[in-house]
Amino acid sequence: MALELRQSKIHSMGCYTTTPITAGEQIIEYNGPRLTPNEANEFYEDDDRTYLFALDCGRYVIDGFGRAAFVNHSCEPNCETDEIDGRVWIIAMRDIAAGEELTYDYNLFDGEDDDESKCACGARTCRGTLYSEEEMARRAKAREATAA
Repeated sequence: MALELRQSKIHSMGCYTTTPITAGEQIIEYNGPRLTPNEANEFYEDDDRTYLFALDCGRYVIDGFGRAAFVNHSCEPNCETDEIDGRVWIIAMRDIAAGEELTYDYNLFDGEDDDESKCACGARTCRGTLYSEEEMARRAKAREATAA
């Protein structure tokens, strides 16, 4: 797959395809060392920028590196992620033209600072955050409970 990193309109650097990609195609693996969430929290305690990807088992996160770590979030993504046999793949949701930036919905589910998770994707349906709709609902419910 011909991918390149360059300046993104969404955030910092982005990952772009230089060739067309067909819907359903596995584009790139999100890889890196596997850490427990506690190890990752300790390692990144004083660092705002991380490239962590939580695995379905909940016991590990991938501390991403390489081109896949630069695939930015979008509320209207052209890719999705799928964990297959413990490996995380970024897969095309639709046909993607050469020159397009690759994006997927991060659907964040944890974190402490809402300001650090503001979305800048620019999509017409942007929800304003990298958090999943479920996480946003959970947080709203928690705020209501605290206010009561």
